[in-house]
Amino acid sequence: MSHNNKDKKSMLKRPFIALLMILLAACSTHHSDEYSISISERTLEKVNAIIESEIKPNAYLASGDLLVHTSRLFMDTPYQANTLVHHSDLPYALVVNFDGMDCFTYLDYVVALSQASDTPSFFSSLMNIRYKKSHIHFYDRKHFFSDWYALSPQIAIDITEKMSPDAITVPKQLNQKVEGGEYIQGLGVIPRMITYIPSDKITQSVLDNLQNGDLVGVYSPKIGLDVTHTGIIVKENNQILYRNASSLSKYNKVVDLPFMDYIRSKPGIVVLRVE
Repeated sequence: MSHNNKDKKSMLKRPFIALLMILLAACSTHHSDEYSISISERTLEKVNAIIESEIKPNAYLASGDLLVHTSRLFMDTPYQANTLVHHSDLPYALVVNFDGMDCFTYLDYVVALSQASDTPSFFSSLMNIRYKKSHIHFYDRKHFFSDWYALSPQIAIDITEKMSPDAITVPKQLNQKVEGGEYIQGLGVIPRMITYIPSDKITQSVLDNLQNGDLVGVYSPKIGLDVTHTGIIVKENNQILYRNASSLSKYNKVVDLPFMDYIRSKPGIVVLRVE
């Protein structure tokens, strides 16, 4: 084997230099299979440190407040797409990468950490959050925001309709492209009713009813999508902020944005709550 080939292989390994094997049955009632966990030593150290120094001492906080506290730990983390892309020469694994995240994996990590009592329970929680029936495979991943309340194990509840009398419920064919075909080839089309509040109907009452830690998706009018972006509601200093992993070039990291300034020009919102 040439040195170049060796170098290429080592480069592939560097982002995930620790490939852990754990029996998740020890901390999950959903599965008894052994899974691979792909995580760097750097991220593993962060997981341990966050649970010990930030989660355990603040376990008394209400669920939403603990989510906000946990989400703050990732401020300024670089935006990075496609961190869960599977390499065909490797087995499917639970990927954990705190060095970069998109708007969805950001929520994955924040919610999983807030529910963890130790490192194995973090892995178990992340598996439940990211995969339906806790089965680690691309086609079993919760690709859509609404999967969090529609699929088992349920991660959050959809409170959108309760937030406003102006909420609208529409039929969707998730994963179906307008021009035909699928966004995610092979996943199939998923019929689902999606409820959203139009942005011009976000009244002061709606804002008052938002709670710290609520998860808000930016509604998409496309037939095959439920939302195009996700973030966390933060209420502090008489402000409502939208904490999110932003792909916008002027940010490209986890940031806080004034909620209404951001959402005013968007089609609407879908609101989930972790309980």
